[in-house]
Amino acid sequence: MPDPTRRANIFAGPYVDRLTPRRQDPAAVANALASAAARIVPLWRSRSLIVREPAPAACLLPLTDALRQHLHTEELILLGEFHGHVAFAAELGGEQPPTLDADAEFVDLRRASGLLGRDEAGLLAYARAMLSWRRRHRFCGFCGAATRAEQAGHVMTCGAESCGAQAFPRLDPAVIVLVTDGERVLLGRQASWPAGRFSTIAGFVEPGESLEDAVLREVLEETGISVTDVRYRSSQPWPFPASLMLGFEARALTTEIGPGDGELEAARWVTRAEIAAGTPSLPPQQSVSFRLIEAWYNAGAETPLAREPAVSESRFGR
Repeated sequence: MPDPTRRANIFAGPYVDRLTPRRQDPAAVANALASAAARIVPLWRSRSLIVREPAPAACLLPLTDALRQHLHTEELILLGEFHGHVAFAAELGGEQPPTLDADAEFVDLRRASGLLGRDEAGLLAYARAMLSWRRRHRFCGFCGAATRAEQAGHVMTCGAESCGAQAFPRLDPAVIVLVTDGERVLLGRQASWPAGRFSTIAGFVEPGESLEDAVLREVLEETGISVTDVRYRSSQPWPFPASLMLGFEARALTTEIGPGDGELEAARWVTRAEIAAGTPSLPPQQSVSFRLIEAWYNAGAETPLAREPAVSESRFGR
């Protein structure tokens, strides 16, 4: 069972009151948007607006007349109450990013998340996930008619009177598993990753499949290794674009790595000594995959993984 005292993964946690009942009251939403507490969380081409100095921080903007020129206010998505403000997500268009704050720039959240406060990282991830979902539901999946936003952007309803189908935000569950044979862990790498990087085994859950079945299948398909004793550890929202990463550990029944299904470029067994030496390099520390590796490493090492020089020097990755 997961440890309830353990710090939540980045992008997770009760960082915002989602104001769910208020979504269904258009007048309440309009009043919130008109209040001095309203703040806009802007995205441009899925990039988040980050203040650079004196330290990286989410740039939340008051709804000024100048900002309204870049927005369709009817398409704002109510995120909820965040540190005394009512936050709305907004997607901005244009070939070039608009200049909304002289000290801020639009950056990829995957690169910036580890530098932000945990609550701010969570809010930006929430905004990114909601806007990505809406972008994919501009048209009805049943009849093809254009949809309209309802419930403060949390429902997309078909505009055809003969249809009226509704679409709600959904996530794609994916298992991510640390396989161990006691003193080693099984890691793999995709060809698109930075040179030398290896990570835990992962894959999407298929229809009609339990999480435990998905763990067994993905590890076997990708590495040829059979596993048992599947244990859940923690989860992480991963809005790139719409995943929920479900972290597991499992014990290897076999150790000979076989030909996989082509998802991985390579797979290998790795010891604590190799990890401490920085070979291979690990996934970014803000990922649940790193935290799975870290928990296993720290259980059998005198020095915590985050303090190993070869690891701490490359704290955040893309």
